Amino acid sequence: MTLRRIRLELARTPEFPEGSALRGYDFTAPLDEHGRIDHKEWERYRGACTVHRFWEGQDNEQGVLARTKAGRWVFSYAPGEDDDEPIFRLASHRFVEGEYLSITEHDGVARPFRVVAVKKAAVTP
Repeated sequence: MTLRRIRLELARTPEFPEGSALRGYDFTAPLDEHGRIDHKEWERYRGACTVHRFWEGQDNEQGVLARTKAGRWVFSYAPGEDDDEPIFRLASHRFVEGEYLSITEHDGVARPFRVVAVKKAAVTP
């Protein structure tokens, strides 16, 4: 198992027709040999599975990759579920450069993000 640092950037939206490298997420997660989240390794190393949300014009946020009691994957920034950002189909998603996924952000809007980098994390479990 290797922890990976994954960078997501906002993909094309009506508001940002070219996408935006100034809006997105950097997070750390264990990936299997197919580029999918390794659930067992996440359980073992969840303390190292952090997220940094960056959005031009807003304060940066630091949080964790978490699973809710219902089994949904989210980015969470504080205890409780009020600030959680659900990640659509994270359990089956492959994290390889060029792939897309959707995240429902704090404002309740689901936005598309593109995987722009997947690198070995500097963090060791």
